[in-house]
Amino acid sequence: MTITFTDPDLKSEERDDEVVRLLEELSDRSDIDAVDRVRDPNPPDGNKSGGAFLVGVLMAEVSVANAKKVLGFLGDRLGNKPISFEVEGNGKKLKVSASSREELEFAMQKAKEFIEAA
Repeated sequence: MTITFTDPDLKSEERDDEVVRLLEELSDRSDIDAVDRVRDPNPPDGNKSGGAFLVGVLMAEVSVANAKKVLGFLGDRLGNKPISFEVEGNGKKLKVSASSREELEFAMQKAKEFIEAA
């Protein structure tokens, strides 16, 4: 699952702050197999740190069995924040975006249906 904070009103640093907070919360969950920030595949020339992270993006690995639970947590945690996320299962991908609580709930329902069908 790839989660991207897309709020155009937030500066890059603020979107990264959101990623760091969510990363800490997801790291503490036993239903998450792995979670980390996403490295920029094309870092700026001269970058000596081994590559920068993509702004406002993190990736979580979640088993199908735990996916509904994690999606519920994300719905509660991110309900009022514009985000996009991508769910992958059995070689298929579903990408959804939401900018309100209602849109996020609809997107979460579609993601749950997608996971059940995978």
